Amino acid sequence: MRICLLTPDPHHPLLAATTALLTPHHEVTWLDPTGLEDFPDPSDLSDVYLLKTRTPRALALARHLEEHGAPVLNSAAATELCQDRTAMADVARRAGLPFVATRTEPSLAPLVAAGEPAAPVVVKSRHSRRHDLVARVDDAAGLRELAARWPDEPVVVQPFTPNDGWDHKLWVVADHVFAALRRSELADAVPGSRTRALAPGELPAGWAELARRVGEVFALDVYGVDLLDAGGTPVIVDINAFPGIRGQHGAPEALAALALRTATGSRRPRVPAVP
Repeated sequence: MRICLLTPDPHHPLLAATTALLTPHHEVTWLDPTGLEDFPDPSDLSDVYLLKTRTPRALALARHLEEHGAPVLNSAAATELCQDRTAMADVARRAGLPFVATRTEPSLAPLVAAGEPAAPVVVKSRHSRRHDLVARVDDAAGLRELAARWPDEPVVVQPFTPNDGWDHKLWVVADHVFAALRRSELADAVPGSRTRALAPGELPAGWAELARRVGEVFALDVYGVDLLDAGGTPVIVDINAFPGIRGQHGAPEALAALALRTATGSRRPRVPAVP
């Protein structure tokens, strides 16, 4: 089988470990969509492509590959859906997922004019990307300061969910669920380790099934779900297509197996039912 990684960094630990598992019997190559002038010849495509980057150029390449019959994990449509936090929240809540309440603003200016917030909120860039805006804002003064640094940024605003300062990071590869506790980027700094792997039995009841349900709703095969424990109730605060999944025993094996099943046609990439 021919497996191609769509990424600027084929040495990422997850991809490197997956490549090591596949290369004894299969051909693994990689393409960096950012510097790619011409798309691959449709007559000479790989058996499966793993979309580990989410830039506009990468999504255009993924759509090109799909249009010529090549399977891409995750699909371009599913990946793009997770880049728009407004669409993400709308799809999740319409599907009955416990996604945090989310509203969209063209910039922070309307909130500043209204003298918000009256209670702590989380402000994020509407369009997810590297080094985007994610910040907790406790008062109007903090919002004015943030607006001065991000004057034209389209944003989503979410109520701050009281929690213990730790995010539950759940990662799914096909039906395999991996998990860890990670110190929230919105929490106060604390000494010691910021990430601790969780065994499947350490997750609260029903959380693994919730993570799998996210994949069904968003048509994702490789993805991450960020959850907060709000007094025993899970609250989804973000969904990511093809995250890093570092340090999770069994994740490279699960990804290699998924790639091969997709390459042989025994599994097809999921496709969103929504535009």
